[in-house]
Amino acid sequence: MIILKRSLRFVLALSVAASSQPLLAQSSVSADAHAIRAARTAQNVAMAAGDVDRAATWWTEDVTIRRGLGTGIGGVEGYKGILQRAPVSDTALVYQRITRDVTVSNAWPLAFETGTWTARVGGKGSALITGRYSAQWVKRGARWLIRSEVFVALTCSGQGCASKAVP
Repeated sequence: MIILKRSLRFVLALSVAASSQPLLAQSSVSADAHAIRAARTAQNVAMAAGDVDRAATWWTEDVTIRRGLGTGIGGVEGYKGILQRAPVSDTALVYQRITRDVTVSNAWPLAFETGTWTARVGGKGSALITGRYSAQWVKRGARWLIRSEVFVALTCSGQGCASKAVP
């Protein structure tokens, strides 16, 4: 009887320990996904304020981007350059990304984000351009940074939409 009780306690302890491992991993993944969502929100705020240097703090030095109509940009300075061309004004386009999903790898310090994006004139009113995006995030130390983004323009309204050509 004593051996049976000890065996039962051992099996029970083993079951609890085994079942807690996925919960610990899920908790870490959830915390990482939350950190990525918070970083994206903070980057949106920086971009809306025209603070390109602050927005760039979430990019790796070798970040790559594929813009809404397909143009490729490489490196943090190149990415900053396309944002710095349009000063903050009532007529400048302000881009906002809205995260739909974040999947964090259990094997590597990588994550995949998807969502929708909009460009609004002056950051207000109805969207001029909208689309979908995806991003690869990499964890460097305790921070999540964007290594690559792909934007696809899907809708457009207004004067700049007349062209059907995609560069």
